[in-house]
Amino acid sequence: MKLMSFEWNGIVKYGVVHEKGDRVWDVLALAEANDQDLPRSIAEGIQESGNFYATLGKLVQWGAENRKEEYMIPLEDVKWLAPIPRPSKNIMCVGKNYRDHAIEMGSEADIPKQMIVFTKAPTTVIGHQETIEAHAKLTNELDYEGELAVVIGKRGRNITEAEALDYVFGYTIVNDVTARDLQERHKQYFLGKSLDSFCPMGPWIVHHSEIKNPNTLGIQTRVNGEIRQDSNTEHFIFPLEEIISTLSQGMTLEPGDIIATGTPSGVGKGFKPPRFLNSGDEIEVYVEGVGKLNNSVN
Repeated sequence: MKLMSFEWNGIVKYGVVHEKGDRVWDVLALAEANDQDLPRSIAEGIQESGNFYATLGKLVQWGAENRKEEYMIPLEDVKWLAPIPRPSKNIMCVGKNYRDHAIEMGSEADIPKQMIVFTKAPTTVIGHQETIEAHAKLTNELDYEGELAVVIGKRGRNITEAEALDYVFGYTIVNDVTARDLQERHKQYFLGKSLDSFCPMGPWIVHHSEIKNPNTLGIQTRVNGEIRQDSNTEHFIFPLEEIISTLSQGMTLEPGDIIATGTPSGVGKGFKPPRFLNSGDEIEVYVEGVGKLNNSVN
C-alpha cells in the first residue's frame, strides 16, 4: 500500500492510494464508519501502533469489498503534502554515497572511506507537486539531488547490520535541494541544504514489505524531461543496512525518523559548465518500486 498525506477542503488528512492510482481512500472516514479510532497522521501511526499498517489494510479491504466509493477522493481534488509534513527531527542524510558522484564533485580522492552524515532542518520539507523556492537573493547555484529515503518504524540503538532492515517502516523519495554557493561559503552542509522548501518528499510512503531489496532499485532524475541522473542503489558505497547501523551507534533512532541515502552522479554542479536550476524548471525524481516525485522551481 502507498500511504499519503493530503489536504482536502481545507482539512489535513491521510490515506491509502487506490490501486488504480487515481483516488485515495480516506482512512479516517473508513475508521469512523467502522467505529474505530485511528492516529490522526501517518507520523502518529508509525509512532503509536505496531499494528498501524495492518489496520489500514483491513479498513481498505472492507471499503473495497463493500464498494464504499464515497470514502474515496479523486487525487486531482487534493493538495499533496509530504507523507510526514513536519518531521519531529532533522532529516539525516548520507553524503557522497555513490562513487561516481563523489568523483564528479571532486576526484577519486573524494570517495569517502567513512560515512559522511549531515542533516536538513524539518522546515525544508514540502510535498509532491509543491514549489521549490529559488531563494534568488541568497543563491544562484540551486541544485537537485534525487534520493531514496527511509522511514524508521521502531525505536532502536546500536542496531546491527543483520537486523537493520527490521527497523524500516517504509520508503519514500527525497530531493535534497542544495544551494552550492552557500554550501561552499560556509564550509559545511547544513545552511546550503536547509533553506525553506529544500526537501521535497513523497509522493507517499511504500511499506517495507513491498520492497524486496532496497539496495537494488533504479533511480533517475529528470529536469524539464531531460534525464540528468540515472543509476541504481546497487552502487551505494554504504548499503542501507550499514547506514542504519552506523547512525544508530550510540544514538537512538525513533519511529518516523527519515534517512536520505545519497544521490548518484549527474547533479547540476557536476556538469562542465554547471547546469543549475532556474525558475520554472520542472524536476522529477523516480525510484523503482516507490514512485515519482515532481516539483517545480519558483
